[in-house]
Amino acid sequence: MKTILLGGAAFSLLTVSAFGADLEMPIKLPTAPPPVTWTGCYAGAQVGAGWGQKDLNDSAGIVSPLTGFTSANLGISGFMLGGQIGCDYQFASKWVLGIEGAVSGGNITGNTGVAVPGDSATFNEKTDLLTSVTARAGYAWNDWLLYAKGGVAWAGDRYSVFDVAGTYDFNGLETRFGWTAGAGVEWALWNDWSLRLEYDYYGFGTRSVTFIDNVTGTVGPLDIKQNIQVVKLGLNFHVFAGPPVAPFGW
Repeated sequence: MKTILLGGAAFSLLTVSAFGADLEMPIKLPTAPPPVTWTGCYAGAQVGAGWGQKDLNDSAGIVSPLTGFTSANLGISGFMLGGQIGCDYQFASKWVLGIEGAVSGGNITGNTGVAVPGDSATFNEKTDLLTSVTARAGYAWNDWLLYAKGGVAWAGDRYSVFDVAGTYDFNGLETRFGWTAGAGVEWALWNDWSLRLEYDYYGFGTRSVTFIDNVTGTVGPLDIKQNIQVVKLGLNFHVFAGPPVAPFGW
């Protein structure tokens, strides 16, 4: 009986000692997540609404004898869908520098007409491709990045001039080189995703475009000046460089 009582007392003392030791252990507080960083590479998709201006000048007199076009001003509008890929580096001062390539396809179009004695002519334009390679500079503030960008751009354009009577059907095709500049804001969402809103201006100057009449075989240049503006909404997935960081949105 004494043995049982002594054993029970010893077990109780050990339990109390262990419990007391647990109480003396420091409580480990959760560590704060590391700050968001924009250093790394990304890829994503975008959708945009575009508008612009096309100025036609038939200085060589190729289509004007038939169409009545000597000059014409054409407003264009439409949509673009595409994607982008790039890399950024964030400095300790929170400034961010990067480079980005983007390509969009779509349908930014417009047309204008002119009355010709006994007939009528229509000039159509379609921009179905916009590509760019740009540098990007911005400033990071918490989960936000404000940035500006600029670089080189290309546009794919299709033109046509035809009449109701079917006596001529001019067509032109070009890939035009120019420049682009823009600005935007990007918001870190969750995990490795971010959402951006961006405005871009594309300047392509004046170029001579070769037109071919599929009816008569007449070939000649028309001078066309153009600019395009696009507002884009984009979604990016990020792959970070260097040590692990907190998921965006924490």
